[in-house]
Amino acid sequence: MVPLTKIAPGNEFPALPVGAGDRVFVLTGAGISAESGVRTFRDAGGLWEEHRIEDVATPEAFARDPELVWHFYSQRRKQAGSVQPNPAHLALAKLQAQIGERLFLCTQNVDPLHERAGSRDVHHMHGELLKTRCDSCERLPFHDDGAYLDEVPRCDRCGGRLRPHVVWFGEIPFGMGRIYQQLNECDLFPAAGFVSHLRHNPNSRGRFARCIYVGLERPENAHSFDECRLGKAGELLPSLFEVG
Repeated sequence: MVPLTKIAPGNEFPALPVGAGDRVFVLTGAGISAESGVRTFRDAGGLWEEHRIEDVATPEAFARDPELVWHFYSQRRKQAGSVQPNPAHLALAKLQAQIGERLFLCTQNVDPLHERAGSRDVHHMHGELLKTRCDSCERLPFHDDGAYLDEVPRCDRCGGRLRPHVVWFGEIPFGMGRIYQQLNECDLFPAAGFVSHLRHNPNSRGRFARCIYVGLERPENAHSFDECRLGKAGELLPSLFEVG
């Protein structure tokens, strides 16, 4: 008989033990950045800083009005320069320092807060706000936190238009193969997405990962998790893990 999911305030749970051979997959989303002051889509009342998604966050929007798209992302880059990592970001950096490559840190966020906290090799599945790439040639994405408010930047190799290195609506997230490879290796999964995959697929050692949700509200798929720990990430993550 499958035990019922325990759903309660996060402070009612003990720390999650991380054994010597355990591999941990952590997926972070908008909530962790919101606690540092980064505005989210839902916080903006259905708009992204007074813009419709269709106007600033799709390939069609960039083709139609690249100046508007760059103006929007330039403003977001300015905001990214003014925010700092919170205790949740710092806790994950500490966990990585303790267990090294046995932690796979994957984020849906495009901001650099995990890196500013000290995390390394963060997998940005939706891209990185402070990087730019060419929409015409195979030039590798490069770090570029410049503001382009008046004109669209051009590639100095092919002359094509440069675009923010982010995944827009309608595009495929980066590195899905790597993500599923790491999912198939992990023993502990404190995250919301991909949980159905883990529920139906044991890891490479024949065990099912322990699936934990951490967030402010009960998720719609709460029944898929072993535990739902409710609360702010910045309050729960510093004591979430106990490394053995």
